[in-house]
Amino acid sequence: MADLIFWGKPGCAGNARQIALLRASGHTLEIRNLAAEPWTPYQLRPFFGRLPVEAWFNQSGPRIKRGEIRPETFSEAIAIELLIREPLLIRRPLLQCKDIRTAGFNPDFLTAWIGLAPSPTRIDEACPRSDMPPCPTNFIPAGVSQ
Repeated sequence: MADLIFWGKPGCAGNARQIALLRASGHTLEIRNLAAEPWTPYQLRPFFGRLPVEAWFNQSGPRIKRGEIRPETFSEAIAIELLIREPLLIRRPLLQCKDIRTAGFNPDFLTAWIGLAPSPTRIDEACPRSDMPPCPTNFIPAGVSQ
């Protein structure tokens, strides 16, 4: 099983379910607060791999939902700057296992990467925030070859 670093939002029900599923799958987790981490562009950028910039963002963030922030209009540099300044805008969780990093909780990818125990409902479908878009299925994080 894998040793993972899990950056999430304390008190987030979705992150709590994800942590429980990862632990039930036999993984060891080091839990960190996403908002308390002193991010730099060099540290944060690898989590997004080949995702388009707009997928780096938590689409349920109030400012995004209100249209105040339009991630699809940002360059990588502007996006990273904003995410460092407002880390709760980051798509979560951020996960790291050795040199591989990923953003968001994609059960299909995680099953192939580190293994997940069978779940009665998909963790992304069980989120009470039904307005959340599903994680992209074509996501390939940095450090993972096709």
